[in-house]
Amino acid sequence: MRHSIQRQLTFSLAMLLIVMGLLLSQAGLWVVDRGLRQYTQDNLQTQAESLLAALVKGPQGLELNSRHHDAVFLKPFSGQYFIIEFNQQRWRSRSLWDFELPDVEHLGFSEQLRPGPEQQQLLIYQGDYRRYKTDIKVTVAHDYSPVLVSFKQAQIIGAGLGLLALLLTLLLQRLLVRRALKPLEQTRVQIEQLQQGQRSQLEQETPIELQPLVQQVNRLLAHTEETLQRSRKGLGNLGHALKTPLAVLVSLLQREELQRQPELLAIMQEQLEHIAQRIARELTRARLSGEALPGAFFDCAEELPSLFQLMNHVHGDVLTLDWHATPELRLPWERDDILEMLGNLLDNACKWADSRVELSIEKRGEAYCVWVDDDGPGIEESQREQVQRRGSRLDEQSVGHGLGLGIVRDIVETLHGTLQLLDSPLGGLRVEICLQSSVK
Repeated sequence: MRHSIQRQLTFSLAMLLIVMGLLLSQAGLWVVDRGLRQYTQDNLQTQAESLLAALVKGPQGLELNSRHHDAVFLKPFSGQYFIIEFNQQRWRSRSLWDFELPDVEHLGFSEQLRPGPEQQQLLIYQGDYRRYKTDIKVTVAHDYSPVLVSFKQAQIIGAGLGLLALLLTLLLQRLLVRRALKPLEQTRVQIEQLQQGQRSQLEQETPIELQPLVQQVNRLLAHTEETLQRSRKGLGNLGHALKTPLAVLVSLLQREELQRQPELLAIMQEQLEHIAQRIARELTRARLSGEALPGAFFDCAEELPSLFQLMNHVHGDVLTLDWHATPELRLPWERDDILEMLGNLLDNACKWADSRVELSIEKRGEAYCVWVDDDGPGIEESQREQVQRRGSRLDEQSVGHGLGLGIVRDIVETLHGTLQLLDSPLGGLRVEICLQSSVK
């Protein structure tokens, strides 16, 4: 499963903002609620003291002067209520109508909301006082429902604004992360170009965090290229060094002593021929590799002209060699492998062709197909299955070429492709190779 740094950062930031937003919003509402309840407590205590001050002595004893308390106590279910108790007497505000205030456990302010008339939620204050040598208990209540409704509205509005702020923050964070990760994308493109053989090293102008990685990759590339060059040069030198002793051994086969032993002569001829073919193969591979970058892909427009020029030089001008490829077609495999595969296919076709050899390369979906046709004698259909077996040779009667198709078969198997021998439109043999691309 692939993981995206940007997706992880976005998810982490979203979770952080949601959690912090919920905590801050709830904490803010709690602080406001505490403040409002404290304000309501102070207001209720003031109202209780105002009601106490409104008590006056009259002909019948203590009386409540209605001109000294708020008119809100006169409107039924107004949300402001009081009860005054003294000397077995109990006065209720007109606003209570026929509703009785719930009992409270202790004097002072009760922060717990109590049910009131018409589904109101009441905050209640109860205090004991002494006036005119009389003990008086005053209970005052205030409807807190409008505040709770305001809190719910604030939560809804806050949630909407918070969601909008979250979206804007995530959008801005996405833009900032893309900008911050842009050097990584540039490095990825450079690595892809490196894989395709379009550059030999990564650029050093990178952020400080990426410089150690880039430097290590460049050192590895330099070391790999140097090792490959040494191997190629060593292989070429070894091949050239063995050619002279091999020629001497071949010349010794003409000696009279060996001619008297035909079985020994045949074995030596076969083994020396295998050695010569192997040396020729490795020298050809080293020559075709040239100075290619490590991991270079095969560009048909760049590589095929020089390959066909080499074939013309080897096989003379008696053959007509043509190639056709989709414009700007590049095969996403190692240049050396494709060069060796095509070189052996063409060399084999040229040796068996009468006058014409054609190479066609085409991309079909995710597959790359290669066809090599010649107008030679071809191969009987009954013999084609035997030819493709490991260790069999297509051209056992042709001197100096016994490994061509075997080399091609090994490369095709390494690249997880398929190889078929078919009838050619030119009248000879068609070799068809299909390779599935692994580069996305």
